[in-house]
Amino acid sequence: MPEVSTDSLDEQQVRLLAEMCILIDENDRRVGADTKKNCHLNENIDKGLLHRAFSVFLFNTENKLLLQQRSNAKITFPDCFTNTCCSHPLSHPLELEENDAIGVRRAAQRRMKAELGIPMEQVTPEEILYLTRIHYKAKSDGIWGEHEIDYILFVQKDVTLNPDPNEIQSYCYVTQKELKQLLDKASRNEIKITPWFKLIAETFLFKWWDNLPNLDKFVDHEKIHRM
Repeated sequence: MPEVSTDSLDEQQVRLLAEMCILIDENDRRVGADTKKNCHLNENIDKGLLHRAFSVFLFNTENKLLLQQRSNAKITFPDCFTNTCCSHPLSHPLELEENDAIGVRRAAQRRMKAELGIPMEQVTPEEILYLTRIHYKAKSDGIWGEHEIDYILFVQKDVTLNPDPNEIQSYCYVTQKELKQLLDKASRNEIKITPWFKLIAETFLFKWWDNLPNLDKFVDHEKIHRM
């Protein structure tokens, strides 16, 4: 694996680079584990390194979607607006468990607490709906990028927020109209959004959003959408 200096990067974010992500093949079968650092280096991604991830879309009871703006300390896609929470299950027993994606849903609960300060008891894994998976690749800069099979997770609940400023610089709840305005701003380069959020917003998100009480008909655990 290549050696890349992290001396100029945020100390807290660099510590997270030692976490062990779950390596998978293109059909989401587990093939091993490697550090978050190695999983996010373009040099390794270009050789096919692929890991498991998730994206949470949390809606309140007014059907508004919680967005976050990633902090400028983030190593990949700093300052970008994105969906509620995006991260990785780790290579340890509780998050490796694959039955009904329970390991991924546990990881989502853990990261919503870490990033957004949502108390663990407010959103349990059982309240997180696993919809489907997408496979995408994106470069953040010349060194860092993403190559993930991303589990799409939906939650509808009113929650308490206490974000970690090292993770999130701002957050907001948006209506569909407000999100479309934000996407328009991004298309004019007035703000930045993450590539996975852009892909999901341009394909599936509004259809799912229109059907929040009836999402079961969109559940598809067989197909991996190649984006």
